[in-house]
Amino acid sequence: MTLPQENIDRILVRSTNWIGDGIMTSPAVRTIRENYPKAHIAMLVHPWLSDVFSASPYIDEVISYHKKGIHRGIGGMLKLSRELADRKFDMAILLQGAFEAAFITWLAQIPVRCGYSKDGRRLFLTHPVKISDQRKSIHQVHYYQKMLADLGLTPGSDELFLQLPADALKMAEMFFSTIGKGPVVGLNPGAAYGPAKRWPAELFAQLASKLSQEDGAQLVIFGTEADKLAAKEIVAAAPDNVHDLTGKTNLAEAMAVIGKCHCFVTNDSGLMHVGAALKTPLVALFGSTNSVTTGPFSDNAVILNKNLPCSPCMKTHCETDFRCMYEITPDEVAGAVRGMLKC
Repeated sequence: MTLPQENIDRILVRSTNWIGDGIMTSPAVRTIRENYPKAHIAMLVHPWLSDVFSASPYIDEVISYHKKGIHRGIGGMLKLSRELADRKFDMAILLQGAFEAAFITWLAQIPVRCGYSKDGRRLFLTHPVKISDQRKSIHQVHYYQKMLADLGLTPGSDELFLQLPADALKMAEMFFSTIGKGPVVGLNPGAAYGPAKRWPAELFAQLASKLSQEDGAQLVIFGTEADKLAAKEIVAAAPDNVHDLTGKTNLAEAMAVIGKCHCFVTNDSGLMHVGAALKTPLVALFGSTNSVTTGPFSDNAVILNKNLPCSPCMKTHCETDFRCMYEITPDEVAGAVRGMLKC
């Protein structure tokens, strides 16, 4: 069912829930803007995604969905729906696929509501889109663009897009002025999805020691407070050359520093997609997840994946011996980093 073009002055776009997914929707967001160049476009996001869209030229407004705060539970959903109803949106485009996304926009009485028909939300959509059988064999970037194409919009470029605020870029410049000479290699030992995605901290530590001693590299560790323990182990392996930023930056600042790294070694995570969007050379470590659908959407990336018979299991915790990650060696990763640094 084709979306209307006339009398669409205000559009609400419901973002996906996670940083990486948000980055992978950036081509779709640009497509929406290109098809509705004069519309006011608002992005409904969880607070931790705000920095992904706050400086985007394709978005006019970012609205926070405080699901764990003032919008908690049924009462919170009703409150949010009233807030959205007051804004008089003409159309809601749901990039996020959960039931509640459709239910909230239905409660808000937004006349046109479109998205993938899944999770029992068909009755709440005026323009449902059937999920393709190819979903597990195409990249998520194409998954979101295909939804818009099926709605009659003309997809634009598939290139990822991420624009950062000036204050974050300034912080990154200042940080780089304080560290020593040598290639700067970012390390991302975390992954919010679960430990099955994480290359072990002791292997990151061995990699840091190797790159520090043999290549004179400066290593920068990214992550949240939850990654402090892993960071401590990595710092101990090369204390003079490792700079721990875990829990010390906001998302925009971390993204700006990643954008200036000469190479970024990362688990399959939101920050991996940040690196891809900022065209930072990447070495991406995959085990439990599917690099075909959620790998770095970049021509400047190396994916290390042992492709074991049990992979991709898509589980948060390994139930056997974690071979998919332990078989990726620090020597192998160091070799990939050196290859990227020569490019």
